Amino acid sequence: MPRDSCPLCDAPAGERFLYRPAVPVHQNLLFDSPAAARGMKRGTLDMRFCPRCGFVFNAAFDPALVDYGPAYENSQDFSPAFVAHLDSLVDHLVTACGVRGGRVVEVGCGKGLFLTKLLAHPENRSEAYGFDPSYRGPDRVGRARFVKDFYGPATAVPADVVICRHVIEHLPEPLELLRTVRAAVGGSGQTRVFLETPCVAWILRNRVPWDFFYEHCSLFTADSLSLALQRSGFTITGVRHVFGGQYLWAEAVSAPPPLGTPPDAGLRTAPELAALARQFATQEQARRQRWQGRLAELTPRGPVYAWGAGAKGVTFCNLADPGGTRLAGVVDLNPAKQGKFLPGSGHVITSPDAAVADSPTAFLVFNPNYLAEVRSAVRRLGSGADVIDLMQEATPCGS
Repeated sequence: MPRDSCPLCDAPAGERFLYRPAVPVHQNLLFDSPAAARGMKRGTLDMRFCPRCGFVFNAAFDPALVDYGPAYENSQDFSPAFVAHLDSLVDHLVTACGVRGGRVVEVGCGKGLFLTKLLAHPENRSEAYGFDPSYRGPDRVGRARFVKDFYGPATAVPADVVICRHVIEHLPEPLELLRTVRAAVGGSGQTRVFLETPCVAWILRNRVPWDFFYEHCSLFTADSLSLALQRSGFTITGVRHVFGGQYLWAEAVSAPPPLGTPPDAGLRTAPELAALARQFATQEQARRQRWQGRLAELTPRGPVYAWGAGAKGVTFCNLADPGGTRLAGVVDLNPAKQGKFLPGSGHVITSPDAAVADSPTAFLVFNPNYLAEVRSAVRRLGSGADVIDLMQEATPCGS
């Protein structure tokens, strides 16, 4: 049964703007054969927006279908652009926010890259805990301890700083995590919390269809993220856009909101979000037809590869080439993914060198933040293939 109320503000139902049946439930699992990749678990994407608070959620999300275990591989540290983003966040935390000591907890630490970078900063002397069921390294690395489990009431530890990057969008009940953090940090009111999550207003405004997928069942605007933190007992100190506007970076403290804070604070942009979502809905079919036409135009000239076997690439391939017959494969810089097969569509994942050796006619790029590094890599390998910014084509001028 679809969820009949907003997980954030409890308003009724929400308005559907995107419906996709039988989508892969994971974008970052690795498979050893096309058959295994195509036979993976599937779920329904029933994306709705709440007209009251602007929160966006998958009303059909089933948490029993997802499994963030050791086979989950979402490392992005092979991209110079993404590493530069991480370095900028570390510098902000240490130099601007003064995270230089005490205990830091990272909820959803992945393979531990960000926490390791933070502790390696020369001005930081913190100790740290990282929580993630997909973590595969040693339990202790320098001043960091890693727990191969979800962060929750049974595992939570007190902290001076809590960092949670790209976790909350995976949770159908995001307030539960925030309230768990609030309970764990106690009553001092001094714990600082930092959250990073995709900005759904950016996705809708830029008409980016491959940014809606099953894992991301909870998507926020700046206002709805502020509301979530406020309803969980935090005081917001700032929300800004990072990574070219694609992500929200929220900062809060564990002190309760000041007396007199309006209970509907953070709801100002809900009408704008509703308009963007409805506009997105009217263009979905035309957008798919445009992709099909683009591939039909490109593939007779030679092999065409998607670049990036992450969530965006997986979603595009499953929408535009679900049978795996048009695209020659998907390039990824992560060696752990190379030689494996893409969830759902079964496209082979290959290295840049192997793709260039196939004399491709084009590479498709889904995120403009990576466009320059992809073009540089393709030219460095001696290929004259076109490098096509698909997001620019998704938002043509004048449309």
